[in-house]
Amino acid sequence: MVLLKAQATISRELDIQFYFERPYHSWERGANENLNGLVRQYIPKGTDFSNITDEMLSEIEWKLNNRPRKSLGYKTPLEYCKTMFNFDCEKVAL
Repeated sequence: MVLLKAQATISRELDIQFYFERPYHSWERGANENLNGLVRQYIPKGTDFSNITDEMLSEIEWKLNNRPRKSLGYKTPLEYCKTMFNFDCEKVAL
């Protein structure tokens, strides 16, 4: 709930708008649902996460951050981040 309280301040300071989707309305979360599907290629539903190592997660993160996306003009998230924000996003999970 802290985020909800800070949302107005963050929105004003960064000049951005927030959108809060409704529960059980997956069609309102297209990008999120798409990313979940991409992650499921590496970690199937029902996987015991106690068997997933940090190294495995880092590899999945790297693969996803270096995969071109149609929504980003066929740039990778890392390329897009560098282009749009002039920022090295190598250590950011996108």
